[in-house]
Order: sequence, then C-alpha cells, then structure tokens
Amino acid sequence: MEQFRLPQIAMPAMELPQAVKDVLDEAQIKLQGRPKLLQLFKNCFPNTLETTTKLLDDGTTFIITGDIPAMWLRDSVEQVIHYVPLAKNDAALQRIIAGLIKRHVACLLHDPYANAFNEMENDWHWNTDDQTEMSPLVWERKFELDSACFTMRLAYRYWKETGRADIFDTGFKAAMKQIVALWKTEQRHMELSPYRFVRDNGIPEDSLRNGGLGMPVNYTGMIWSGFRPSDDACDFHYNIPDNMFAVVCLRQMGEIAEWVFRDTSFVRELKQLEQEVDHGIQLYGRYRHPEFGLIYAYETDGFGNYCLMDDAGTPGLMSIPYLGYVSADDPVYQNTRRFALSKQNPYYFEGKAARGIGSPHTPAGYIWPMALSMQGLTAVTTEERLAMIAMLEATDGDTGFMHEGFHADDPKQFTRSWFAWSNSLFAQLVHQAMQDGIL
Repeated sequence: MEQFRLPQIAMPAMELPQAVKDVLDEAQIKLQGRPKLLQLFKNCFPNTLETTTKLLDDGTTFIITGDIPAMWLRDSVEQVIHYVPLAKNDAALQRIIAGLIKRHVACLLHDPYANAFNEMENDWHWNTDDQTEMSPLVWERKFELDSACFTMRLAYRYWKETGRADIFDTGFKAAMKQIVALWKTEQRHMELSPYRFVRDNGIPEDSLRNGGLGMPVNYTGMIWSGFRPSDDACDFHYNIPDNMFAVVCLRQMGEIAEWVFRDTSFVRELKQLEQEVDHGIQLYGRYRHPEFGLIYAYETDGFGNYCLMDDAGTPGLMSIPYLGYVSADDPVYQNTRRFALSKQNPYYFEGKAARGIGSPHTPAGYIWPMALSMQGLTAVTTEERLAMIAMLEATDGDTGFMHEGFHADDPKQFTRSWFAWSNSLFAQLVHQAMQDGIL
C-alpha cells in the first residue's frame, strides 16, 4: 500500500494558542467522569499543533500529515478545521490558519493537479519514478478533485468565523480562477486534459489505466477525478461525493467573488459550472437499489456503470451532510447511509470489538476511526452520536490516539500510529458533543 517512507519527522513543538488551552480546560471539567475519554481528548485535540505544524518565515504554515513528511491539501485542512470556530478572538490561531490558506494558494498556483507538497523544493517524492509532470516542490501528483475543494472549505469557514477577508488577495483570486479553468477542462477529461499518471510499482490502485489517462468516461457535466480521497485510483472517474463537494465549494467561491471581489462575470461563471456539476450528480449519480431505494452511487462513468460502496475517507457518502451538500435528514442521503452501514457495502465490517466502514486502502476487516467519527458527526440522534464516541473510546488500542484503521476483532492491530487527521476528526466529534451538552 505504501511504497516507501522517509524517516518520521516531528515538527518543532509550539506554544498552544489560548483558545485551544481553554477548550482543554473545559474538557477537564465536562469529561472528568470519563477519565479515558478525557485523556484521549487531551491527546487528540491539540495533536496537530503539537506534532505536525510549522510556522514559516514567509508568513505561511506548513502541516505534515503525521508519519509522512509532506503536506496533503486535504489532510492539512481537516487537521485544523476543528480550530476554526475558536479563531475569532485568538490572534495565534488566526496566524496558523491564515498561513495555511496562503500556503495552499501557493501550492495550487504551482501545480493544481498535485495532492501533496514538500516544505521546500527538495525533490522529495512518494515515488521517484512516477510518469507525470513532477517538480521538486511536489511530493505526489495524484489528481484528486477534493484537494482544491478543501482549500476553499477552509478559506470560506475562516472568513465566516472571523470576518477577516485579508486572505482574499490577488493570489487567492488567481487560484480560484485556476481551479475553475482546471475543473472545466476535467469536465471533458478524455478530450481536453493534459493530465496523465502512471506508477509502475505493481499496485494497480496506485496507477491510472489506459496509459495514465484513466478508463473512458462519458460527458455528464461532472468533474473527472483520477484518484479517491484514499489516494487509490477511481474505478469510474466521476466520484459522486467529490462532485458534491465541488458543488458546495462553487457556491462558496461564488459568495466570495460577489461580496469580496465584486466580480459579477466570475459569479456567473461559477454559478453555471455549479449547475452543470449538480445536474450531472442528480442525473447520473443516483442509483435505485433493490433493498434501500434511491441512493447515491460512490462513482460512475456516465455510461451506466456504477461503483456501489463507501470509503472511510472524506469526502465519502457518509460525509455528504458534513460537506454541506444536503442535510442529514435528506431522504436520499438517509437511504444512502443505510446502504453504507450495511453488508451491501463491501467495505463495511463487523467484529468482536466494533462495526463500521473501512477502505480498500487497508486490509479487509479493518475499520477506520475516521469513519466512526464521521458517522457520529452526521448522526441525527443523540444515541448514535454517543455510541460512536463510546466505540472510539474503546478501540484506541490502549495508545491514547486514533489510527488509520484497526482490526474489527482486535483494536491493538492497527495501521499508522501517528495520523493527525484521524485525531482531529475524533476531537471535533467530542468537542461538538461537549458544546451540545450531551457530554
């Protein structure tokens, strides 16, 4: 699954912002009756800042994913998203988050097809022989539609929480324009795209078929993606959760274009693209399942072929309300959720210790804590939210942290002991439960 790794590199320890310390103090009171959960939260909530974050002299922020010394656009956003609601009155958090947005903008302008970047142009790569247009700054160049979406998600949320628009400079607008141009190209991938990716390492999921172009797709209005949020190649290259995320981000970019940049022609362009993608989702991305009724597929090619599954990574079918595409009580989402949490989903596993969604990225029978956290964050009942927290509390393998995946029968068998995104999502779930008064 993972070709090679450079030695683990922890970022220099930083002083925690006061707002983060305040949340840890709050937990000390609210979780005092559950000492193990309290310790898990105290470990996981600040983990991104304590082990993966570096403030650079140019005013940007670089955040590694954990045990890999590179920054994924997707992961780095979800590693800090639980801090955004705390940033309004905390200058230190504003520096960290605004710096990360600026870093993302620079990365997107450098190569909008890449998913992960180095701190500097050191020519470090996940695989040194990838057949694609690499550069010394790029760690990996798997085109994943969600990567740029996460940048926009963070910038929009930061703007709404803090009211600060200083992140929206000429570079940010240029990145928005570049994203839109790329997405329009990838609506017609087979005809227009320059992107190719081949990795000859014997792992089919690490490479695109058809000479790096990917399997054929029909025009649908949706945006093509080479790889899933798990970094595995798509079976059919219209990933539905990714395209839902793009719809949400196009709406958010439209708001920024209208109220910050005052660019009415760009607003119209964004709206048209949003409508094209959304129409494609509704026309091609739904499937009438014999047991669950109308559900969203995970992927389609626009020729009538579907991939019916869910993956633990975000975006996934479980995370549709988390992304903001529909509400958690939407009937089609609820049907989709029941499918994802059933044995009809080939990556849903049940064991002696837990039940939940895993991924083709990890061995069969391995459940991802991120999937359990997302199930809790998108649950409509208090009972399910608390059940997910209890399951996560019981399956840390006595390590005090979350992992990538663990065996459904034995949580002490797990992958990735240092995976900051998983820690952050768990912390977000527990903190939200504290805010809602159910913990």
